Amino acid sequence: MNVGRRVDYAVRALAYLAAQPLDRVIGSREITQQQDIPSHYLSKIMKDLVATGLVKSHVGCRGGFNLAKPADAISLKEVYEAVEKPLVLMECLDKRELSCPYDGVCTQISVWDRAQSLLTNYLAGISLGSIADEGGLKSRVAGIRPPLFLSRGI
Repeated sequence: MNVGRRVDYAVRALAYLAAQPLDRVIGSREITQQQDIPSHYLSKIMKDLVATGLVKSHVGCRGGFNLAKPADAISLKEVYEAVEKPLVLMECLDKRELSCPYDGVCTQISVWDRAQSLLTNYLAGISLGSIADEGGLKSRVAGIRPPLFLSRGI
């Protein structure tokens, strides 16, 4: 299994939003700059996150995004599924006998089923609040503390 860039960028963007006050609207440019996400990726990802109800979009000159619910109420599993699709390690776990004629006699399906359960339960148990990223990746790499207005939610 490989977690792709869309999931990585979605988690980065939401981790940044998670560290901000819930009512603070954050512009795309700030998210892009602080989390080092290409803007063309971010706009597509944010559309998916808005469509699934994880993020609210605000239009206008002071527009941007904020979380639609508290960070502790959003799991990494929800984020993954918002930008990809349901987490399924193997097609046969999802479609069973429709995808594989050996489903009823397969000796390995239980192994993959258990692995998928462990992974989905693990990701469902991790909230955005637990990985909130106030200053952003770029600031941490540079060893810079977040600006005062970010720490105070101003």
